[in-house]
Amino acid sequence: MAVTLDAIASSGGTYRGVACVDDRVTDPELRRLHEGGIRGIRFNFVKHLAASPTSTSSIGWSHASSRWDGSRSAFRRRDIITQADLLRRIDVPFIIDHMGRVKAADGLGQRPFSYCWIFTQQPAGLDQGLRLGTRIGGQRPFRDAVPFARALIGVDSQRILWGTDWPHPNITKDMPNDGELVDLFAEICPDPAMRQRILVDNPTRMYWAQ
Repeated sequence: MAVTLDAIASSGGTYRGVACVDDRVTDPELRRLHEGGIRGIRFNFVKHLAASPTSTSSIGWSHASSRWDGSRSAFRRRDIITQADLLRRIDVPFIIDHMGRVKAADGLGQRPFSYCWIFTQQPAGLDQGLRLGTRIGGQRPFRDAVPFARALIGVDSQRILWGTDWPHPNITKDMPNDGELVDLFAEICPDPAMRQRILVDNPTRMYWAQ
């Protein structure tokens, strides 16, 4: 975390960060992180990264609602179903990484992806987001992920963020090429106004509003 805070400090206000914390985090620590440019908390539902939270209170959402613009959640596709009730109770903006990590080969009609649709269509006051990523496709350049990204953008492009996922942690083979991923986003979203919304307006609202 010290490295992230140092990078934010050296950016002259152009960077924001997302922190990993546990349920022992204190209010003074959250204030310190906020002052350092942190604007979200990441909760890992992926079993090998951390134990899944069991309630909103046990993972500090009361802090998030008053001081933080949002949070990010790492899922595997089955977790988005098992954690659906928890997600429905969250009353702050939240982001589901990598389109729920669904498996592209299972098609647009698969149940985990339908839950991504549901959360994207919830009331605007919650302002959920789906982060378009590379972890649902097969091999580079991941064109099999394009229909999924387009489908979510078509539901509500104001709730979509995009990133290459650099430096691609936990990938040990077939390392993504970030240039290819940028080109792929242009294929996913050819409309300049919509690209501006996803690349600039949405993250500005999510991470720079406070």
